[in-house]
Amino acid sequence: MSNDRMTNVPDFLGELDAGVFINKIAGALNTAALGVLNNGSKGKVVLTFDIDRMGNSIEEKRVMIKHKLQYITPTPRGKVSEEDTTETPMFVNRGGKLTILQEDQGNLFTLSGDPDAKLRAAQ
Repeated sequence: MSNDRMTNVPDFLGELDAGVFINKIAGALNTAALGVLNNGSKGKVVLTFDIDRMGNSIEEKRVMIKHKLQYITPTPRGKVSEEDTTETPMFVNRGGKLTILQEDQGNLFTLSGDPDAKLRAAQ
C-alpha cells in the first residue's frame, strides 16, 4: 500500500474530538510520568479505539470511532485511575485512509467554472 493511502496518525489524533483528545493524551502522559517520578511505582496510559460503521449502507463510507483514554497514576498510598471516552465520525477513503473530511467529493464545476452537468441533472 502506498504511503499516500495510509492514515496520517498525527493528523488523525489531532482530529479526534475536534482536537481536544490529543490534549487529553498529553495531560495523561504528564500526570502519569509525574506520579511515577514522585512515587517510584509504575504508571500506565492506554488508548483504545473502537470502530463501528455508521448506518447500514456501505456506500456512505463513514465510521464512528469511539476513542477511550485510560491512565493510572501512582500516589504515596496506592494509585489513581481515570477514564475518558468520546466519539468522532470519520470518512474511510481509498485504501482505508481515515480523515475527518471526504477526500474525493467529485467535481462540482467544469474547468470553465460552470456547474457540472451531473449536478444540473440531479436538481
